[in-house]
Amino acid sequence: MPSLFDPLTLGALTLPNRILMAPLTRARAGRSHIANALMAEHYAQRASAGLLIAEATMVAADGCAFTGEPGIYDDACAAGWRGVTDAVHAAGGRMQLQIWHPGRSAHSSLNGGVQPISSGERAIQGLINTPSGKQPYEQPRRLRDDELPAIVELFRGATRRALQAGFDGVQLHGAHGYLLDQFLRDGVNDRSGPGFERYGGSIENRARLLLECVDAAVAEAGAGRVGLRLSPLAGSNDLVDSDPEALLAYVAGQLGARGIAYLELRHMDPALDAERRIAAVARQHFPGPLLRNGGFSAATAQAALDEGSADAIVFGRAYIANPDLVERLRAGAPLNEPEPKTYYAAGAAGYTDYPRMAA
Repeated sequence: MPSLFDPLTLGALTLPNRILMAPLTRARAGRSHIANALMAEHYAQRASAGLLIAEATMVAADGCAFTGEPGIYDDACAAGWRGVTDAVHAAGGRMQLQIWHPGRSAHSSLNGGVQPISSGERAIQGLINTPSGKQPYEQPRRLRDDELPAIVELFRGATRRALQAGFDGVQLHGAHGYLLDQFLRDGVNDRSGPGFERYGGSIENRARLLLECVDAAVAEAGAGRVGLRLSPLAGSNDLVDSDPEALLAYVAGQLGARGIAYLELRHMDPALDAERRIAAVARQHFPGPLLRNGGFSAATAQAALDEGSADAIVFGRAYIANPDLVERLRAGAPLNEPEPKTYYAAGAAGYTDYPRMAA
C-alpha cells in the first residue's frame, strides 16, 4: 500500500506526496477581491504539499458571501493570482484554484443590492456577517432554466482565467450548500413546472447544472486538470438530501465517464461508519483518484490509504498553522495549533507567521 509520502498521478499532474492542502477561506483579499503579495507568501510557505488547492474564489463579481474572499471574474483578478502562482511554482509547488458561486449563501449588502440566486426560493435559516453586522439570510431568487447557461459560462470563464493566471487546473466547488450543491440536493431544489423542470426533480436533472459546469471547465483545461469537491453528508448552509448515496453514485459515475483528475469528498470523518460507506460508494462508481478530507490525523490518513478508501488526504486546519506540514508528518513532529481569532482577520498574524519546525 502507498504511504502519505509516495508520489501520486492526479490527472495531468504528478504529485510528490499524498498530503494536500484544502481550500481554506482566509479573507485576506480585501474588498477588491484581488489576490495580493501576502497571499503569495502564505501559499508559497506551504508549497511542499502534494497539491495546494486555493480558497473558494468568486466566479461572479456579484457572488460575494464573505468580505475579503478572492475573485477570478476579470483580468485584474487573474493578474493578482499570477503573483501567487509564480511564488508557489518558484518554491517547487503545484496549485489549483477552487472556483465557486455561493448562490443563496450570499447577501445583497455584499453585492451591490443584488438578490442572491438559487435553485429554489428557500432562505438559509440563520445569520450572515455583512458590512452592517449580522443579518438574516435573504430569500433567494429562483433561477429559470434559460438563465443557467450563463452560470455555466461563469465557470467556463473562471477556468480560462485561472489557467491564464498560472494555475495547474481548477477544482469546482460542488459542496457545502453553495450554488452547485443547491441544485444537486433535493433539500432545497424543489423545481417544477414550465421554465424550471429541466434542472429539478430527478437526480439526473438536479445534477445537470453541475455536470454542465464540469464539461465547460474540461473544455477549457482538459479533464486532467479538473477536479470536483462534493459533501454528500454535510448539512452545511442548511442543506440535506433524501438519498445521498444514490445521488453520489450517479454523479460519480458521470464524472468517471468524463475522466476528470479526481473527486474530493469533504467532511469525511474517518471514525464515522456513514462516511466510510459514502466513500465506498464513490470508490465503486468513480475509477479515478479519490481524495478524502475532514478530521484526519497522520495515523488515520495512512489507514485510509491502507484500506483503499482514499488515494490522498486533504488537510485543512493543520495547514493553517503548519506551513511545513509534510515535513512535520514525515518526522512525527508535534503540530502547531491554529488560532481561530485570526482565521478571517486582516494581516499577517495567524496567516504567515506560524513557525516552521526547528532544524
